[in-house]
Amino acid sequence: MVWPNRPASSRHSLQPQRTPMPVHAPHLLPAPPKPHCHAAALRFTVAASAAAPAPRKAAVIVGGGLAGLAAATHLTSLSVPFTLVEASDRLGGRVATDVVDGYRLDRGFQIFLTAYPECRRVLDFPALRLRPFYPGALVFAGAGEPFYLLSDPFRLPLRSLSAALSPVGTLPDKVLVGLTRLRAAATPDDAILSAPETTTAAHLRRLGFSPSIVERFLRPFLAGIFFDPALDTSSRLFELVFKRLALGDNALPEEGIGAIASQLAARLPAGSVRLNARAAAIDPSGGVTLDTGETIPGELGVIVAVEQPEAEKLLPQLSSMVPEKPKKKSERSTVCLYFSADRALVQDPILLLNGSGKGIVNNMFFATNVAPSYAPPGKVLVSVSLVGSFADRDDAELADEVVRELGGWFSAGKVASWTHLRTYRIGFAQPDQTPPTNPAGRDPRVADGLYVCGDHWCSATFDGALVSGRRAAEALAKDRGLSS
Repeated sequence: MVWPNRPASSRHSLQPQRTPMPVHAPHLLPAPPKPHCHAAALRFTVAASAAAPAPRKAAVIVGGGLAGLAAATHLTSLSVPFTLVEASDRLGGRVATDVVDGYRLDRGFQIFLTAYPECRRVLDFPALRLRPFYPGALVFAGAGEPFYLLSDPFRLPLRSLSAALSPVGTLPDKVLVGLTRLRAAATPDDAILSAPETTTAAHLRRLGFSPSIVERFLRPFLAGIFFDPALDTSSRLFELVFKRLALGDNALPEEGIGAIASQLAARLPAGSVRLNARAAAIDPSGGVTLDTGETIPGELGVIVAVEQPEAEKLLPQLSSMVPEKPKKKSERSTVCLYFSADRALVQDPILLLNGSGKGIVNNMFFATNVAPSYAPPGKVLVSVSLVGSFADRDDAELADEVVRELGGWFSAGKVASWTHLRTYRIGFAQPDQTPPTNPAGRDPRVADGLYVCGDHWCSATFDGALVSGRRAAEALAKDRGLSS
């Protein structure tokens, strides 16, 4: 759900290039002035330079995803000068939205959880115009069967009663969901983050959930959040996210998930951001060297805020600073396909889960049921998510397979008229969150004057990225005697 949550650049396969939703960045550095040729002008320039004050020392932030933006906004609040360098042509990393023929396409399935405490502290929620999902899900159990509704028993008790005897889990399972929700909501974060750790699959068994509700509801639901159908994700992260689900809404910003990054980017000072500037080497004492050979001084320090694979390329020592993981492939990839339709086949703003155990679709929803602004007037946007890379199929083959499969969910005739808009392939959707983990976050200091942040350095959530960025900025300011 990337950050559910889910930082830096991502690979995706595109249709012919259309118009991306801009991340407003009035703070971009102006082009350098052309050299003066006239002798008098040159003499004036030299004299003016001699009289000008020495340039202020500054920090460098590498990466303009959520963590980098959080670090930048915190340094801005402390009046600490910095330059943020971003390798791509926009800010936001994986938290981005493209506008294609009037449709708003988030880069991968992402849902914003309103109960994230750091998000509540940092973001202007009213300005995002958040549109909530229905608190529950519809489960597809197999061809010829109806969709089964599972609702939050505390928010919609009457609708929950009607689903109590559905075949998606047993009656004790439904009671257990409510009890788990209550316990999670009442447990302090510190207790969750320090609890004994196991995998989510083992944790669900220990809690007493039956295989029926795990396979038909919990596995596809959590796979959509963690991109981990094996449920090897840390039980601590499961409990943390489950608490946020219990305490708040699932929502989408009216202008797309990229509006979160846009809001942060708009707060940065003029001249503080450089796009299309890829870091090639980092030396805390010498600054950041770009792939063009240019070096950007970072006298106050360097904050590395790129996603995990790129961070480990720039700083090879990082791999030795994290706990050793079992030698097991732990892919966190996803593919998101968007379709245009004339009408929604479900009317509620609700997530649909594949509880049949068959097929390649993990979850889907009609995005315009949640936020009508996601499509032009009179049109419907369909979002379909797969877990995995599906590298053996090209975009056209994958879209055809998805349409055929969803024809079994609804009817072939109703789905055949959908128009494929775009496919996003997110090769690195989340860092590995298998035990052992430290979702409370690691110390951002990795060397003198060198700091690291990102969802791989904290929890793989929107909140984890924002918290880690703030902590890195706080550490830099404290170490340089610049914090209040």
